[in-house]
Amino acid sequence: MTAPEAPLLAAGCVLWRRGQSGDLEIALVHRPKYNDWSHPKGKLKRGEDALGGALREVREETGMECEPGAVLPTACYVAAGRPKEVRYWAARATEGTFVPSKEVDRVAWLPPREARERLTEERDKELLDAFLATRGARGTPTSP
Repeated sequence: MTAPEAPLLAAGCVLWRRGQSGDLEIALVHRPKYNDWSHPKGKLKRGEDALGGALREVREETGMECEPGAVLPTACYVAAGRPKEVRYWAARATEGTFVPSKEVDRVAWLPPREARERLTEERDKELLDAFLATRGARGTPTSP
């Protein structure tokens, strides 16, 4: 009997900001390789801690620096036949500029309802819901 394969470790963030009108906006990234919309995330480098990797991935995929906040649920699923574990945080965008790349060709800043509709994977929609629940628990409006 073979031992189960160790999961591929990754990390990311539900990246948010207040738009011009003061309403909550969520950043989604479009990956042309998969033609999907998701939260910024990626594989951890050898020896990298999950939060450091999440912040690096946000910077690489969106061009944004951010301030981490609440810990969000970890996503566990199978990708390309291998178990994958992705740790997430809420993160407020502080500054930066998006530059398209081969990996991420577009970033969209959307109100929560529109972001939820655009997300490709159900697990990313659930993650957005968890993020919104943490904001509601602090008395912050969860919808624009």
